[in-house]
Amino acid sequence: MDSATLGDVNQQTRAPGNELTSHFRDFTVLLSPTPRGARLARLLATEQFRSWGVPLDGAAQIVAELAANASTHGRVPGRDFRLSLYVIADTLRIEVTDTRGDRLPVLGSPDADGPSGRGLLLVDRLADRWGVVPEPCPRKTVWAEIVLPKWADS
Repeated sequence: MDSATLGDVNQQTRAPGNELTSHFRDFTVLLSPTPRGARLARLLATEQFRSWGVPLDGAAQIVAELAANASTHGRVPGRDFRLSLYVIADTLRIEVTDTRGDRLPVLGSPDADGPSGRGLLLVDRLADRWGVVPEPCPRKTVWAEIVLPKWADS
């Protein structure tokens, strides 16, 4: 996917301001399941978090790990992965949906000398909670949530 078409798949919505919806934000984008797509996911998320006033502490790293997993373990040529970001009240939710529902993530112990296998361990440490939701075949969504210390309304 090139940057010219990125604007067509990117959607951002802000609900009308009232007490129940004034702290709702969302962002969704489709990206190619490649290392470049994973890097772009982190860059786009970082800019979105900044525009929302969301602390970047662990959020950008969670996006990077989940996007890298989607582009490595969830890759099916010709099928994009989806990055969705939501802020609802005081919670940031990060979702990455790929098209390998047959490969569910497992939190395990990586080989001490191995070059990979630590992504979900990082997500587990940085997120307040995370999980995986099997979607209609052939998809799955891996999600993580961070409770925000204070919402900065921009």
